Amino acid sequence: MSDELIGVLGIIALFVLLLLRIPVAFSIFAVGLVGVSILNGPGAAMSLLASETFTIASNAELIVVPLFILMGNIATETGMSRKLYDAAYALIGSIRGGLASATIVGCAGFAALCGSSVASALTMGRVSLSEMKRYDYSPKLSTGAVAAGGTLGILIPPSTGFVIYAILTQQSIGRLFLAGVLPGIMLCVLFVILITIMATIKPSLAPAGPKTSWWEKGQGMLGATPILLIILLTIGGIYTGIFSPVEAAAVGAGLATLFGVAMRKLSLTSFWRASQGAITTTATVMLILIAAHMLNPFLALSHIPSALGEFLTSLDMGPYGVLLIILACYLVLGCFLEGFAMLVLTMPIFFPVITSLGFDPIWFGVLVVLTLEMGLISPPVGVNVFIVKSVAPNVPLKDIFIGVMPFWLVMLVAILLMVMFPSIVLTLPNAMMN
Repeated sequence: MSDELIGVLGIIALFVLLLLRIPVAFSIFAVGLVGVSILNGPGAAMSLLASETFTIASNAELIVVPLFILMGNIATETGMSRKLYDAAYALIGSIRGGLASATIVGCAGFAALCGSSVASALTMGRVSLSEMKRYDYSPKLSTGAVAAGGTLGILIPPSTGFVIYAILTQQSIGRLFLAGVLPGIMLCVLFVILITIMATIKPSLAPAGPKTSWWEKGQGMLGATPILLIILLTIGGIYTGIFSPVEAAAVGAGLATLFGVAMRKLSLTSFWRASQGAITTTATVMLILIAAHMLNPFLALSHIPSALGEFLTSLDMGPYGVLLIILACYLVLGCFLEGFAMLVLTMPIFFPVITSLGFDPIWFGVLVVLTLEMGLISPPVGVNVFIVKSVAPNVPLKDIFIGVMPFWLVMLVAILLMVMFPSIVLTLPNAMMN
């Protein structure tokens, strides 16, 4: 049996395990360990397991994952995330579609704290869906806005998706964080424009909310001051070079804790809940990364990446034709696989192809992460859709998927804009880190 055939059988086995609902990390780990054992011997496989586990566990850059997640969890426990939504609501809630637009803005702001799409959708869903229901918003639009807005959590830095991509491809976390800023803002603005257009064409979708006075707007902004200061100091510190991403994560988590204690909103019990959530998520990420470093050598030994690269380049479609094929693969896989699983499975195969074609790996990383966002609201898996369903159990799942489709199309437009104008992605990292 050839090495290539063993590699193909390993990939098929991996998909079978995932379809059987075996956890992603364990599925990847099992295929990688068994595959390396077959191709290079059990001794090499066990040696690889020991060395890679230690290498990943001792990677200091991964400290950003638990610290940024802890910062977001504390913001939720202390009610700071609610204050952020209230500020956006006070500013733009009175215009037609304003509550849905405020939800998008709130998701963008919360994403700049926690870096998690699921957490953004869950938190903003809890604070905004009841308000939109009270003002007779269409359930399709309201749930669609929450699910789509939550996807900003994986694009707007700090992003766990960027961290994992950086570790898998040996790229700079700081450059990836910078590269995600303008695309994240662009996507947020496109979502708000979409909601405004939909509400203008069909006013019954999103009635105008109550008008707020300048005093109420000021009070809303004042209430959001702590969370805005944390975002400004942590993310601004990275962009200005004052902090590294790791230091910024520590500063952010520390400031969130201090603000929570100062406002008497953070008890030992709530801090423990926030810490438990951060530990659980971090353990999941670490298991997936360790498993990935078992799968990558197996794929390399089977020569699958090089064979696929030769096949794609032999199609004579040009670099952008190959890029579109790869992005199309991500869109299809996003309908069935969780985002981190896709990164782990595909980077060893697609990344060498992309670099051989001369594409910027930072630019490609942002394209991939945005494509992963689309998977979060794509049927039939659509993790964010099911998160919103848990918050709005009375809304049929079909209606939520219908509600996210306009946002899905806007995300596709955003990808096309970034392919046509790479400067949207590369301007900040090239200007600030060269």
